[in-house]
Amino acid sequence: METKKCIVLFSGGLDSRLAIKIMQEQGFKIKAIYFKLPFGCSCHDDVKEFLKKQKVKLKIFDCTKGKLLKEYLEIIKQGKHGRGKGVNPCVDCKIFIHSKAKKYADSKKINLIVNGDVLGERPMSQMEKSTKTIEEKSGLTGRLLRPLSAKKFPPTEAEKSGLINREKLYSIHGRKRDEQIILAKKFGISFPHPAGGCILCEKYLKKKFEFLLKRGLKKSELPLVNIGRHFKLENQWIILGRNKSENNILKKHKKNGKLIEPKIPGPSALIIGKNQKEILETTQKIMTAYSQKDLSKRKYFDKWRL
Repeated sequence: METKKCIVLFSGGLDSRLAIKIMQEQGFKIKAIYFKLPFGCSCHDDVKEFLKKQKVKLKIFDCTKGKLLKEYLEIIKQGKHGRGKGVNPCVDCKIFIHSKAKKYADSKKINLIVNGDVLGERPMSQMEKSTKTIEEKSGLTGRLLRPLSAKKFPPTEAEKSGLINREKLYSIHGRKRDEQIILAKKFGISFPHPAGGCILCEKYLKKKFEFLLKRGLKKSELPLVNIGRHFKLENQWIILGRNKSENNILKKHKKNGKLIEPKIPGPSALIIGKNQKEILETTQKIMTAYSQKDLSKRKYFDKWRL
């Protein structure tokens, strides 16, 4: 009998872990693929340990460097299918991931692709309309199985052919995780608690990301995106450390621009851009303002704050 194979899009969270266990229960040999995204959720430390225990091989797509980073940033910039409260184009991001997964699956001659999506769990990418768009735009109509919510969707080709027993799939929907936790106990698996998600979704970071996406980002600059206070001055990107730890991070990344260290206790500044000398004096004034406890002295510089 020919071995049944599938690709599982694996994030390391509870839903994707359950997707793996459900497909194993159906007798499938699984290849897990993980997308390392520049602004996405981190891959949990015990991911490899979990997959090793399940005897599942892992393929990582690193979108934080090279061609994949460039392509991913372009997808994020375009946002063809709308955005959330931040600059998050969740549907476009999912289309990007599923399209890459399809190409990889095709190269391995594997027809079935599986994810841990739960209908209605995410407001942008896991609603009925958006799931259909993602499936169609990534070329996976009839090939994409969501085992946790399968009975809420039309049967896939694998279900129609009898390769998968649809009766052993689930009809979970909504944002509560009660049913998933029950399933985790049934399968005897541990799982991480939900952590911070994609920072592109954060409304308070919208202005900063709009600027950074427009100017472009290098791999070496990615660790700087979510630290410090950020300013835009004469199209230059200025980052101020908020504490000693962030000052040290800026120092480690001084090759990205011009590092200015304070003569008295206070924030260091990293200027990233081509005309650093022209804004040097103003940057030093910003540093001075943020070295003092008097908040009123900082208000003048709010117009440049990202």
